[in-house]
Amino acid sequence: MINAPTLNYFATLEIEVAEPQEIGKSIHGERRIIPILGGKISGQNWQGKVLLGGADYQLIATSRLSLLDAHYTIETDQGECIYVHNSAIRVASPEVTQQIKKGEPVDPQQVYFRCAPKFETSAERFQWITERLFIGVGVRKPTLVELTLFEVG
Repeated sequence: MINAPTLNYFATLEIEVAEPQEIGKSIHGERRIIPILGGKISGQNWQGKVLLGGADYQLIATSRLSLLDAHYTIETDQGECIYVHNSAIRVASPEVTQQIKKGEPVDPQQVYFRCAPKFETSAERFQWITERLFIGVGVRKPTLVELTLFEVG
């Protein structure tokens, strides 16, 4: 019998976001682009910042389901850069989804927000993160996204 994978804490991110760029309804759903302004990351024995310039490309597919596709860069406390491609889903009632869209605070217990980030880096001490799977839990606040990431052991 194979044991279930463990989850090992990796890091917590606070990602600052700008007002959404509303593309509107398309053939696939409602498109939005949310510019990333910066932020911070705190891991075990390391810290860093989220750099300006990334974005979260969102598709509100149904009144309940949002598909998120974020691309951004982290710079560690030692100057190493890590590229992040984070795919996520966010599910909430139609009413809560509308509150999130309006930038209103919502109870995180009313939202299923899970992500699967992938990392690329040339930093020697972080090569291992390019060779692992990660999952995370997110909370959307009016001007901030909080993510807690775990390595799948």
